[in-house]
Amino acid sequence: MTIEIVAVPAFETNYIWLLHDKVSNKTVVVDPGQAEPVLDFIQKKGWEVTQIWNTHWHNDHTGGNEVIKAETGCNIIGPSHESHPIPAIDIKVDEGDEIGLGSLVAKVMAIPAHTLGHVAYYVPDHHVLFCGDTLFAMGCGRIFEGTAEQMWQALQRFAALPPETKVYCGHEYTQDNGHFALTVDPDNQALQKRVKEVDLLRAQGKITLPTTIALEKATNPFMRAKNPEELAKLRKAKDIF
Repeated sequence: MTIEIVAVPAFETNYIWLLHDKVSNKTVVVDPGQAEPVLDFIQKKGWEVTQIWNTHWHNDHTGGNEVIKAETGCNIIGPSHESHPIPAIDIKVDEGDEIGLGSLVAKVMAIPAHTLGHVAYYVPDHHVLFCGDTLFAMGCGRIFEGTAEQMWQALQRFAALPPETKVYCGHEYTQDNGHFALTVDPDNQALQKRVKEVDLLRAQGKITLPTTIALEKATNPFMRAKNPEELAKLRKAKDIF
């Protein structure tokens, strides 16, 4: 592999993702809610951070932007159509734009729902997706600014990606999502098996990500929803779970 992807934990449930291109030794930081754990990690590894990719404006995904930029001189890339400004943003992106990082190219997908300007970054040569707070393992994000129709459309777009695509979500919500999924899809044997595996991982203090598009299509009730109305009912039920 010519890339390395590392999770840097932040706050209680966040993951800040570092995508490192081994060919150029350049690194992108995805959604840094905090700066200190990122700077500590890259100092130990000797990695050069040249970019930050923000998926949306929420502070737990952007709070480290300015400090990391001050320390590394990196460019901050984020969505064009957010309701709040992205701190220290340099380059605004939208649907269909492409971003280069060393030997890598990422495609921008506009996926409004969690927030109105939310984007995802897809690296097709490596089948890697950074989806922020839109898709979670066995779940989906809260719909703060958009609609159930937009969330459903976003998940349908993800479902059309190659099944082997690795999905890097913004939070460690997998165990809670899995237990909710069992309440609405109790006879799903693939789901039963996965929840047992996740419970074991969490009992050992281990990360449950990345997931894959294939695994989500088999076990995620929100990915399996047939229409926006069904997704809205699931989202409402999850919110009170």
